[in-house]
Amino acid sequence: MMNEQQLDWRWKAVQSRNREFDGAFYFAVQTTGIFCRPSCSSRSPKRENVCFFSTPTDAIKSGFRACLRCKPTLEYSPAPAARIVARAFEILLANVDDIPTIDALAGQLEVSPGHLQKTFKAIIGLSPKEVTDMMRIENFKKNVKRADVTTSLYDSGFGSSRSLYEKAGENLGMTPATYKKGGKDITIGYTVVDSRLGKLMVAATAKGICSVSFGETEEVLRKELEDEFFAAEIFRDHMRLNDAVTAILKSLDGEKTILTLPLDLHATAFQMRVWSELRKIPYGETRTYAQIAEAVGNPKAVRAVARACATNPVALVNPCHRVIASDGKLAGYKWGIERKKELLDKEKER
Repeated sequence: MMNEQQLDWRWKAVQSRNREFDGAFYFAVQTTGIFCRPSCSSRSPKRENVCFFSTPTDAIKSGFRACLRCKPTLEYSPAPAARIVARAFEILLANVDDIPTIDALAGQLEVSPGHLQKTFKAIIGLSPKEVTDMMRIENFKKNVKRADVTTSLYDSGFGSSRSLYEKAGENLGMTPATYKKGGKDITIGYTVVDSRLGKLMVAATAKGICSVSFGETEEVLRKELEDEFFAAEIFRDHMRLNDAVTAILKSLDGEKTILTLPLDLHATAFQMRVWSELRKIPYGETRTYAQIAEAVGNPKAVRAVARACATNPVALVNPCHRVIASDGKLAGYKWGIERKKELLDKEKER
């Protein structure tokens, strides 16, 4: 789903080691007790171990030590574009229940809407409207759990049902009414096992696998499952899922039995076509987002393909890690760019 990970602009800056954000914020790694500048060249940490601070003083007060490599306590001045993005997110997150229009946001930043558009696209690869649409969808997902669809759509900032339904397919993977059910009357069994990429959770309905994901702890993985299927009955079921788990773990070493696993996925027709193309990418090979768009018959839908990859609910089964940017960069990965790199490096070795 279009989710918090895609709105995590600071993490994007850290992943890309973007020097323009040096001085705009600082990140700390809980497992090392060290804080750094966004552009620090040290090994990328896992997202779940990272927290952010506005100033070095805030990080030090929280018990973190300054990195000896990037020297974050020195004075740094963020680039003008980075300042605009950072301030824009401050405004948006301070008004998450009443998200301002693009014109109003630009007014508060004292820039033109056109300049704001160009800045966002250049710095984070998303337009301001895409960001605010994502935020409204996240609001809807929270609101609809306690209210009807119509009330939730207006409370979430959508001006009409049409505007919500236009975004629902690509962001929710289903209609708003279906999402509201949250897995009602569905029983989901799950299991969590160790893998070389961390904890691996596999979950399935009676029809087939509905979720495969990576994480650091079983508690975090279960909570993510419960949040997505908030009305379903969820329980541990290692015995029934043992064969599926074995096939998925073996897929890490190139075995193809994973492709025969039954799936139970709720998505738009476009997402299904993209995911089908992903399963056609041979082990050890990659495709670009543009190539996948061409394969599904819509060459202009490169960004829509990227969103379909970002909303993929079953890691490895739909191998979205094999899709990269046209310039050869890894781009994003729902379960962490380091996992994507490790997966691709391992596959190229065989």
